[in-house]
Amino acid sequence: MLQNVNPILTGQLLLWLDEMGHGDAVVIADAQFPAYRLCRRVIDLPGSRSPEVLDAIRSVLPLDDDAPGLDLMSTPDGNLLPVQQELVAAADIADQVPRLLMKPDFFAVAGEAYCIIRTGEQRIYGHAIFRKGIVTREP
Repeated sequence: MLQNVNPILTGQLLLWLDEMGHGDAVVIADAQFPAYRLCRRVIDLPGSRSPEVLDAIRSVLPLDDDAPGLDLMSTPDGNLLPVQQELVAAADIADQVPRLLMKPDFFAVAGEAYCIIRTGEQRIYGHAIFRKGIVTREP
């Protein structure tokens, strides 16, 4: 057992997050996302929602400053849905605009991710791509 670690972050997920290098991507996906078709490292967290998983990951990983802060799948009208607004808030990127990718482009980027976390999120477009930043020690 670890102290001060969000219980959503399972041992396997923590291991994969630790193994990721600077700039590697993790996909936080909704329940309908084709995770197993796109990636060999998949963790299912069926009792969770995408924004809470992203928030938990942000509690242990910084965002990559040298890459797009957060990728979201573009909706047909280009507007952010409530679940996407929650993902932006969970990523803590208020000063940045998320990159919106069309579905084929989102899947292509997701297919290159280090791992995919498939949540129990039922809302459509409830997925995001997050890139690991440089982990430093606070003084």
